[in-house]
Amino acid sequence: QVQLVESGGGLVQAGGSLRLSCAVSGRTITNYAMGWFRQAPGDEREFVAHINYRAGTHYAPSVQGRFTISRDNAKNTVYLQMYRLAPEDTAVYYCASGRSDYANTMEWDYDYWGRGTQVTVSS
Repeated sequence: QVQLVESGGGLVQAGGSLRLSCAVSGRTITNYAMGWFRQAPGDEREFVAHINYRAGTHYAPSVQGRFTISRDNAKNTVYLQMYRLAPEDTAVYYCASGRSDYANTMEWDYDYWGRGTQVTVSS
């Protein structure tokens, strides 16, 4: 059974930083693309970043240059380092595992999801 468990969310002031973690069990992340999505209250879930099996990365324009996705293959864990956070980054952040070694920005590219971790940025 594949499980994804996010952690690292919390309350931070604007301009601050957070690092989210996604611990994966039941699937070796080196064989799959991994992604981060987020959903703010009243909004649809949106793509944030993904990392493919060759460690190629892609970011949403709104987070490009501020967020970094990475993975630790030995720990089977994916990270999202977030810098210069702003109130509009407030959302529940979800980790997702791709259906294959490559994934794009669409939710249907991913077949397993975590339950999410709340990130709140105060102004």
